[in-house]
Amino acid sequence: MLASGSPQRRALLSERVDRFEVVAADVDETPPPGPLDEAVRRLARRKAIAVAARGARGTLLAADTVIDCDGLLLGKPESAPDATRMLERLSGRAHRVHTGVALLRVTPERTTGVDGVATSTVRFRKLTAGEIAAYVASGEPFGKAGSYAIQGGAAPFVERLDGDLDNVVGLPLRLVVALAEALASRLAAGRAAPGP
Repeated sequence: MLASGSPQRRALLSERVDRFEVVAADVDETPPPGPLDEAVRRLARRKAIAVAARGARGTLLAADTVIDCDGLLLGKPESAPDATRMLERLSGRAHRVHTGVALLRVTPERTTGVDGVATSTVRFRKLTAGEIAAYVASGEPFGKAGSYAIQGGAAPFVERLDGDLDNVVGLPLRLVVALAEALASRLAAGRAAPGP
């Protein structure tokens, strides 16, 4: 079960899993205090726990992605001027994309979980005011952390990518596979995870 309403995450997960249910987690996505990479791990866990608390059973996958530009969190833009400001900040510089992922296996007897974080570094070339205005006018920045979709119209902005593209899109598949293997090992060993 995917505990996310993100169409990007749904598309990425469908590359690995034939059938799954989607249940959006209704939680406050304000990152908790502390380093952003740890904050997204905690937010992903919070999303999975929220879906489990509503009675979901089976394996739950949740994720949260933030843009970290010199320690400043760039979330989803609230307006066109907000999106413009974010893109101006990203122009000509590097930023980090952190995605926290949580996997929970929920049964009537117990809940077992694992989580982790993937980080990629993206460098944008210098953008012109006209490029930014046209991109914001396209509507694509809205609903996207950092006001851009690397798999869409912002692809030409990227000068360099260090890390996994699917992490920047919103679901690091290599991390998901590694966590699934860790969860399977933990379940096979019969060890319950610490309570969430």
